[in-house]
Amino acid sequence: MNGLTMGTTWSVRLQADAAAIPDLQRGVQTQLDLVVAQMSTWEPGSDLSRFNRAAAGTRQPLPPEMRQVMDAAFALAHDTGGAFDPTVGALVNLWGFGPDGERRAPDAALLDRTMTRVGWQRLKLDPSGVMTQPGDAYVDLSGIAKGYAVDQVTRYLLAQEVPAFLVEVGGELRSHGHKPEGTPWRIAVEQPTSADFNERAAAAQPVVALDGMAMATSGDYRHFFAENGRRYSHTIDPRNGQPVSHGLASVSVLHAECMHADALATALTVLGPAQGWDYARRRKLAAFFVWHDGDGFKTRMTPQFRAALAQP
Repeated sequence: MNGLTMGTTWSVRLQADAAAIPDLQRGVQTQLDLVVAQMSTWEPGSDLSRFNRAAAGTRQPLPPEMRQVMDAAFALAHDTGGAFDPTVGALVNLWGFGPDGERRAPDAALLDRTMTRVGWQRLKLDPSGVMTQPGDAYVDLSGIAKGYAVDQVTRYLLAQEVPAFLVEVGGELRSHGHKPEGTPWRIAVEQPTSADFNERAAAAQPVVALDGMAMATSGDYRHFFAENGRRYSHTIDPRNGQPVSHGLASVSVLHAECMHADALATALTVLGPAQGWDYARRRKLAAFFVWHDGDGFKTRMTPQFRAALAQP
């Protein structure tokens, strides 16, 4: 099954009766539409867009799904020292990677003013699920919501008692069960190639046995712009307001839940090849790093990621 969502595509491979497919297709699309209706910055009527437009001091009740995503975003923001920050949206728009703004490098004064709108600590989410708009905060959940959408579809398919499936939304994945022949889902890890950078291709792609796990990849080679001979990544470091400029090309993370894999891949991309690697090792994450090295690329993976590689 396949369709469109979040400005990208989704697909599900599954083991099910053919007669059930139309209802399952509609059910999957409904779950994805729910995430968009709550968490999209591109939809003016979404719950998130309403929060971003709200006046300073107003209290906005969050739907349960969005609250779950915000709780996870806050936890990771705290744990990474703000390398992951759900209030990065004002900067994303400033650099032209959101629904508002033109893709160009801003002047220093405008960047400084925009930085005053950023900081996850400005947001207050009380136990009842009500979040207060501190004034001019622009929440952007694009670094976590797509992974949550994969989990949402997974929960739906499990509730429908589908015995085996592989869910994919915009390249983020989660599996359940085994293929009919009894083997786990085998997934080639996404890596940059010569077509992405007009450089020498990366080494052969590792293949993961995605046995009941999720995988997400974040990289600087899909969305960027060039200006005055400089390349600007779509991944913004919330701590300094600048697109990341280190040599990291992509990070893939394995996790039990795709929401966490998605957010962690974003955070590690911001942290970079050294700090990100140290963080992944300390947290015992299953992570695979690809970084620029001259005209090619180098790679390394944590022991937890290596343990998930499929046997030849």
